[in-house]
Amino acid sequence: MDKIEIFENDTIIQEYFEKLKVLVSKKSIFAQQIGLLEVATLLRDYFHEAGADEVVLDSSYAAPFVMAQFLSNRPDAKTLIFYNHYDTVPADGDQIWTGQPFEVSVRDGYLYGRGVDDDKGHITARLSALKKYQAESGGDLPVNVIFIVEGAEESASVDLNLYLKKYQEQLVGADLLVWEQGHRNSKHQLEIAGGNKGIVTFDLYVSSAALDIHSSFGGVIDSASWYLISALNSMRAVDGRILVEGIYDQVQEPNERELALVESHALASPESFKEIYGLTLPSLVEDRRAFLKRLYFEPSITIEGLSTGYLGQGVKTIIPAEAHAKMEVRLVPGLDPDDVLEKIRQHLAKHGFEQVQVAFTLGEKSYRSDMSAPSILKVIALAEQLTPEGVAVLPTSPGTGPMHTVFEALGVPIAGFGLGHANSRDHAGDENVSIADYVSHVELVQVLIASYE
Repeated sequence: MDKIEIFENDTIIQEYFEKLKVLVSKKSIFAQQIGLLEVATLLRDYFHEAGADEVVLDSSYAAPFVMAQFLSNRPDAKTLIFYNHYDTVPADGDQIWTGQPFEVSVRDGYLYGRGVDDDKGHITARLSALKKYQAESGGDLPVNVIFIVEGAEESASVDLNLYLKKYQEQLVGADLLVWEQGHRNSKHQLEIAGGNKGIVTFDLYVSSAALDIHSSFGGVIDSASWYLISALNSMRAVDGRILVEGIYDQVQEPNERELALVESHALASPESFKEIYGLTLPSLVEDRRAFLKRLYFEPSITIEGLSTGYLGQGVKTIIPAEAHAKMEVRLVPGLDPDDVLEKIRQHLAKHGFEQVQVAFTLGEKSYRSDMSAPSILKVIALAEQLTPEGVAVLPTSPGTGPMHTVFEALGVPIAGFGLGHANSRDHAGDENVSIADYVSHVELVQVLIASYE
């Protein structure tokens, strides 16, 4: 029986697929403050229905937190934690969807919908695996299984640290924490990652006059637009390196194992990015080794958005009085969000851009692992047995998440793997997962639970 037949005929997988449809239909977007308590309550009910020994729904802080404990009868049982999140990014009119984003659609062996990969599909797949293990083994678990599900991951996991501190006693000392999600690469190898970059995001504002000015004075009056552009240019070299003094001094360099893992398993390259994204500009780094080091182990600065002046139909001849940029710096271990932002403020002042106002929006530290913990090595071995295409082991990923927050609070080995694929289109239109990969994730999690027998 192939994976799609298993998906269609397995009663437990289908039961939780129906729950996934409901989860996706409920908008839960922290950035827009939509549906958080409703979806957290829905998850609480799902965990109760699944037979959890204890379920907590805590709304003490910014986004409700759900924790469900499925306990083993064995007095010496170890603990396995699944970290997930129920919030998603929006699916507004700036994205193109073939179907409705908040409805799960099934087409040509794929599931489409906002959150099917990031991250609601992982919750239902992992619950399916737990229930399938119980159904096939007689009910008793060989390991304590704890789900922790937050609601602000897409907004820098606001207040997750407070929830982890509050429930630290139940969570600390676990054998392994399985991260929210993960992907298969373009070779369909299962990626298992042990870290992610941090981030600091901030807004830059310039106000150069009390009102917009007629552009005939453009030769003698400076504008907010040109001033801000000059300030932005001062912070990044043509080759993409950050020019803010002191940032690279604090970067924690990768060790030999971390470098070796990336060079052996990472498939990212200038050519692959050109193919995936249709790039028309050259890559900032062409040499493969330097490219991978920059991507995985070095910070980067990015303009997320720019707004200034008149952008409507036709022409409006003005010197803009205001300009605004939304910015980010991706962080690596050794860099603190607050310290990086302070260095940016100092840089702007030193280079004569005192009129640029800097406003912090969010920040997270970075975390990475060399993937040598025994519980992670066990996951790798199990995955290799179940994945004919092979496994790619990475000490970190270029993306961002609260791994540092979780590790700092719990001190537990972390491995990220999931049911996504190279074109799952997270955060974009037509977010999707392969049905075969969904089933494979259920099978791997079920085998992982069984490995504690």
